Amino acid sequence: MSITLRYAARTDLGLGSKTRNEDSAYAGPDLLVLADGMGGHAAGDMASSTVVSELIGLDGESYGSDEALRRLASAVHDANARLRTEMDSDPELEGMGTTLIAFLRSGNMLALANIGDSRAYLVRDGVFSQITKDHSFVQTLLDDGRITAEEAEHHPQRSLVTRVLTGREDDEPDLSLREAKPGDRLLLCCDGLSDYVAHSTIEEIVTGDGTPAEIADALIAIALKAATRDNVTVIVADVVDGNDHSSSTTTPQIVGAAAAHEGAGSDAESAPRTPAEKAAALSREANAPTDDGGTDDEDGRPVLAEEGPRRFTGLRRSLLALLVVAILAAIGFFGYAATQRQYYIAEHDGKVTIYQGISQNLGPIRLHSVNTVSDIWVDDLPSFDRSKVSSLSMTAGSREAAIGIVENLRADMVTCQAQVADGSSC
Repeated sequence: MSITLRYAARTDLGLGSKTRNEDSAYAGPDLLVLADGMGGHAAGDMASSTVVSELIGLDGESYGSDEALRRLASAVHDANARLRTEMDSDPELEGMGTTLIAFLRSGNMLALANIGDSRAYLVRDGVFSQITKDHSFVQTLLDDGRITAEEAEHHPQRSLVTRVLTGREDDEPDLSLREAKPGDRLLLCCDGLSDYVAHSTIEEIVTGDGTPAEIADALIAIALKAATRDNVTVIVADVVDGNDHSSSTTTPQIVGAAAAHEGAGSDAESAPRTPAEKAAALSREANAPTDDGGTDDEDGRPVLAEEGPRRFTGLRRSLLALLVVAILAAIGFFGYAATQRQYYIAEHDGKVTIYQGISQNLGPIRLHSVNTVSDIWVDDLPSFDRSKVSSLSMTAGSREAAIGIVENLRADMVTCQAQVADGSSC
């Protein structure tokens, strides 16, 4: 039996301190994508929108099921490589990353790619289940049997992710292929929903009656009622009979950072309407060259035919310069690698954060990047601990040791809050 999708995508900034939406989502006839960016400043929204823009070209195409999984895996790989390219071209973006949930439809099959702690749920025959596994510190504890599912839902370190797309070669998503049946309902969501709203509450809403748009609106509303401090984004999609054309959705929906990036350069009167046009428009923006496309020399001047002899002399000088640069780069590489085996604790967007590297820079070269942003607000720490975070004096030789420091800060915060509640100072 052929199937089609009826879908709705929604997002909200949330009630935290973020001034821009770092989530991106795309819902189309054959493709559902949700990405939760991280990295602070402009990096989080850049990461999520870049990945979404690389994937949406898959929508509107026809693939066999095995080919769909290969195409999806290839697109995720290309998107991850694009992140690396963006960071190489702009040091301010270093350390950015994003989670990813993506479904690509092929007939009545769904190819699935997942990395990070954004989630996909399935309702089938009234049964609500999570079909992705979080790549997180808490999930590791759960897999090892060190905590229960109930403890995992409220664990203070549930926001620590162990695997996301960061532009590194070893950023590999989980890939799978599953059958879709009419009557199925899919939910894709970021941790702005799952970290703040109880599993049972999400289940009650998603298994209830209503269109995907109504369910998506209800999920956003309950997340805001729960005072989510993060961006919250959801996609709800119903699987319907492919012969029932009145029930399917055909217009793509783009929300969050990807929509903001697309809208920045779009013309309302000539906006693309078909899935392929939407995909091409967003992809063109993400991959637009920074120059005017002309052929320039190393000084930025147009190259003229009569400049050949001068360019030959310049080539020899360039080769010598490259040799010197290569030697210096080799020295720098090993020095840089040594710095990346260190960690320190500092503030990032108001939260206690683990940085990888050392806090200094070497000229324009950043020797540090955000590794893990905790859920501890620096302002909630005792004054002594706040001063230590500000002074960048808390260092560690491994990520595990750095997490231990963060947990000690959490214990100090809890103790201080208890003393204040008892009328004492801390």
